[in-house]
Amino acid sequence: MKPVVEFAELVASTNFSFLHGASHPADMVERAIALGMTGIGIADRNTVAGVVRAWSALNTLRKSGAAPEGFRLLTGARLVFADGTPDIIAYPQTRKGWGRLTRLLSLGNLRATKGACILHFADLIEWADELALIIMAPAPAGQQLLERMHTLRARTSHLWLGAVMPRKGQDKRRLAQLQSLSDATNIPLLATNDAFYAAPDARPLHDILTCIQIKVPVQEAGTRIATNAEHYLKSPAEMKRLFADAPAAMTASQAVMDSIGFTLDALSYEYPHEPVPAGWSPQAWLEELAWTAASEQNPAGIPPKLARLLGEELQLIGELNYAPYFLTVYDIVAFARAQDPPILCQGRGSAANSAVCYLLGITSVDPVANNLLFSRFLSRERAEPPDIDVDFEHERREEVMQYIYRRFGRHRAGIVATVIHYRPKSTLREVGKALGFTEDVTARLASTIWGSWGRDVDSARVAEAGFDPENPEVRQMRELVGQLLNFPRHLSQHVGGFVLTQDRLDETVPIHNAAMPDRTFIEWDKDDIDALGLMKVDVLSLGMLTAIRKSIDIINGLYPDQPPLTLANIPPEDHKTYDMLCTGDSVGVFQVESRAQINMLPRLAPREFYDLVVQVAIVRPGPIEGEMVHPYLRRRQGKEPVSFPSPAPPHDPDELRSVLGRTFGVPLFQEQAMRLAIVAAEFTGDEANGLRRAMATFRNLGTINQFRDKMVGRMVARGYEPEFANRCFKQIEGFGSYGFPESHAQSFARLVYVSAWIKCHHPAVFTAALLNAQPMGFYAPAQLVRDLRDHDGIILPIDVNDSDWDNRVDHGEKSPILRLGFRQIDGFRADWAETIIAARRHGRFADLESLANRAR
Repeated sequence: MKPVVEFAELVASTNFSFLHGASHPADMVERAIALGMTGIGIADRNTVAGVVRAWSALNTLRKSGAAPEGFRLLTGARLVFADGTPDIIAYPQTRKGWGRLTRLLSLGNLRATKGACILHFADLIEWADELALIIMAPAPAGQQLLERMHTLRARTSHLWLGAVMPRKGQDKRRLAQLQSLSDATNIPLLATNDAFYAAPDARPLHDILTCIQIKVPVQEAGTRIATNAEHYLKSPAEMKRLFADAPAAMTASQAVMDSIGFTLDALSYEYPHEPVPAGWSPQAWLEELAWTAASEQNPAGIPPKLARLLGEELQLIGELNYAPYFLTVYDIVAFARAQDPPILCQGRGSAANSAVCYLLGITSVDPVANNLLFSRFLSRERAEPPDIDVDFEHERREEVMQYIYRRFGRHRAGIVATVIHYRPKSTLREVGKALGFTEDVTARLASTIWGSWGRDVDSARVAEAGFDPENPEVRQMRELVGQLLNFPRHLSQHVGGFVLTQDRLDETVPIHNAAMPDRTFIEWDKDDIDALGLMKVDVLSLGMLTAIRKSIDIINGLYPDQPPLTLANIPPEDHKTYDMLCTGDSVGVFQVESRAQINMLPRLAPREFYDLVVQVAIVRPGPIEGEMVHPYLRRRQGKEPVSFPSPAPPHDPDELRSVLGRTFGVPLFQEQAMRLAIVAAEFTGDEANGLRRAMATFRNLGTINQFRDKMVGRMVARGYEPEFANRCFKQIEGFGSYGFPESHAQSFARLVYVSAWIKCHHPAVFTAALLNAQPMGFYAPAQLVRDLRDHDGIILPIDVNDSDWDNRVDHGEKSPILRLGFRQIDGFRADWAETIIAARRHGRFADLESLANRAR
């Protein structure tokens, strides 16, 4: 059924017009539907960062039946120019038009520093093809504007003049002037409300955002903030009343939408075609590499289980056409290992479930030996692209990242964005300042907030700070902080996730300069690219890999007559190493150096590798909040019988034994929690996938709670004890705060063992490597040095005649000796050390004067 008045608001900003819009993209879409509009256009200031959120929200509403058939979402950008040209709203009419818009925005971004976009009218003229344009022109218009409007009219017939009725007392006169301008330029009028927020009650928040932007308290802002609350989404009937004198302007919104055939659904994604030897397809070459590696690792014959698993994986990879993705990651890892010296790297996360990743050397955990499920990484049912995370030495990761830029070109490779949201303390300070609170008041109020991820300003803590929570000004401040907390503040770059394309990446999404030199990133974050089906390669950094590589280099330098030590030939299952860990002696050891982990080590008493897997995962919110830790420890120590909760007949009483067997009947890992939902609560594939996605979201925003009644209710209905069902879900809620799958724990456990082995057998080397790899870890350099001294290590101080820049290990009479380096002096520079060392080659410094003269 058609609405009585057909109207679409086509000039709407969201909070991704940072500090300009005051509503989430989803809120704008939902409000437009509720008001009976036929569509809405989302156009943020020089960005398309928020359009995927709006598109995803509309898709969700369509699936639930809440969006009427035919409701349209236009996705574009509000072009704000640096040369005085009025703002122009640009909507792509075709897929090619979208590419032209994103290249235009990239042009403006890349000529500016991070966070800015410098556009000129001439840029739009160059890229205007296949764009529908709405000019937000002032009335009356100057001669320069008239000339530019005529220039645009000559380039495109898809041009409108945006008319707003802001209720400032001169609306009718202004509308008449715009109508005259429309007649003079032959550009039709378009009715719009130039909406900055969904509903009028967001006006105070919009004022505060404006004050934060202009750095002026609201009492002094004057005309720089909006004069009224009219810039919200108005109903079609209200817009018809406002534009009674220009009825054609109302119908123009339908003409604009009719001219546009593009939606984000048209963004087909093509992964780069990896170069393969002549005569090979990417799939055939991947299969050749994998089967060759399997044969080389198993000269006596490929075990049947591995052969079956590898065959199944390769078949699914071929069906889903993901071979180029695996070959890309393989190429990046091969580059790192081909450097001199090689860059240590190791895949982690769910990729450790893949035999292909293991055989290609991307991951180091054998999924066959450890019974890991490939479906946790990739499955036909999930229809999601694979996500492989690879850690590299943190000091040398930049070499890998620059290789990717060289390999694909900056027009085809970009780092994913991270949306930085407002956090409690900084939000309170900014809102307080905008409201005119003095700095001492905002500081006292900010001190009432604990942590970085709170949701509101607790009234009890406000009272403890000496303020009345019901004071109107304090109450307003608390409300505004609560509204602003989940707003995007700005875009930053992801820690290392790359999006790569076969064709131009900047024709899919705009590219920005990062704050770091030689880095560029795209406007969309991980959730956005997941929604659009874009694949990501994670090039991450890990300080412990740097420390391990430095340790191996030092050991090989100390003992040149022994076979070179590598990551692969460190002796496995060393009893002395486990003895050390059982005493909680793990200062500096990867992942088990925190106080909580040190206290857990003697209780868990690891004696084999899988114990380290459990150790890594057990001191996490999931097992702790699910109250699984103590039952596991009691059963492991024989203080409590191992039992497996059972459903009521006629269900299989042993259905959980295969899920929980290795952990004594207690769920500790993400995979077990998900498998519990499938087996014990009979979740469907789609339901389990939704649960997995909720579990996997770090600092989840609450989506996991929607599964509570479903999981607990079904388990109880099948005969499980309510207490057990609730404990299982509490564990899953913990994973919503910090997910930790078994495959991830397997990858990390290997580095736990390697770093512990080095600490156990080469303590001076381990300390030197940790010091040379700083900053990293829990402990300050002085604590690491003291720990070595507590282990009877010999430490020589910094000496102008003997120290190098790095900390060094020398042979001693009984054991190696650690000589501290110049890098341990606060504020000392590496080039100063090099100068001293160069001057020292002509003889030791006899005194301070000699040092001053020879080292200048």
